[in-house]
Amino acid sequence: MLRPLLLLPLSCLVLASCSRPDNPNSGSDAPAQPQSTAEQAPPVAPPKPDPAKVLAQTVSGVYDPTERTAYSVQQAIPTLARAPYIGAIAVDADTGRILFEDNADGLALPASMTKMMLLLLLQERIEAGTLTTNEIVAVSNRAYSTGGSQVWLDPKESFPLEDLLYALMIQSANDAAVALAEHAAGSCEAMVAQMNRKAAELGMVNTHFESVHGLPADKGRPNDITTPRDMAVLSLALCAHPDIFRYTGTAFRVFRPNAKQPIEMRTHNPLLKQNLPGCDGFKTGYTRYAGYSISATIARGGHRVILVTMGTPDKPTRDATLRELLGVAEAAVNAQ
Repeated sequence: MLRPLLLLPLSCLVLASCSRPDNPNSGSDAPAQPQSTAEQAPPVAPPKPDPAKVLAQTVSGVYDPTERTAYSVQQAIPTLARAPYIGAIAVDADTGRILFEDNADGLALPASMTKMMLLLLLQERIEAGTLTTNEIVAVSNRAYSTGGSQVWLDPKESFPLEDLLYALMIQSANDAAVALAEHAAGSCEAMVAQMNRKAAELGMVNTHFESVHGLPADKGRPNDITTPRDMAVLSLALCAHPDIFRYTGTAFRVFRPNAKQPIEMRTHNPLLKQNLPGCDGFKTGYTRYAGYSISATIARGGHRVILVTMGTPDKPTRDATLRELLGVAEAAVNAQ
């Protein structure tokens, strides 16, 4: 159950415009003065605010980066996840308006949700023309030796970049994340630095990445750390690149279709699994310590909403929370 919280009130700002005659001594009987060309031009509408920046500005607190080192899998605490969650947030993707939030600035481990930032950086490069979806990506020994969820890449292989993007989002393949990071940035460390610069640029003030995949850190190393609000900011930034939905919105795809043993990749997103109308992203995350997390997006009736819940203790709690968030978000949007 969502912890009770009052929805943020809608506020309307009414801007009154005032004008005065160019000639302060002129009266109603004074002859009309010819208007300049500039005065006759229609007013230019102000640019639409960036929803991601609007949401980023609602952060309620910034944590000391040194505190993040405490969130390590070697800690004596059995789990960081708690019931019903560490935090949750629902956002109008068109405006950045918060539809619901509960402890949205609580620190959480993103786990595989980390891959969302990697996808954003890769998509930006594709759109800039410095990467193409059909260029070939080699597999390194480091990618081959990456554990967790994977598509079992081999150093003898190479794949089109697009195939690895599907593996990244559908299978949540950690080996694909390493291969893509090395290809685009030269090394995982260089890509992590770029991920942190992008997080700062977006206003994700409580996020720090240590990996390109979200796997638990090695002994003595800090983990990736973020908050539900920051993950919603990242989700909004992804929405500005509609081509990413081809990867995040695909529920099933075959990897190595011509191999003797092709890999059938299936999404971990419960809403995509259930063919929920309008769902086309984004990403789940799980480790035993972090618990179950997800950022999902649903577009219906001309409106798109972002739903994030992080640090739930099990899948049923995550999925129930997600459904409740969707109901609250749809009710808030319909009340506009």
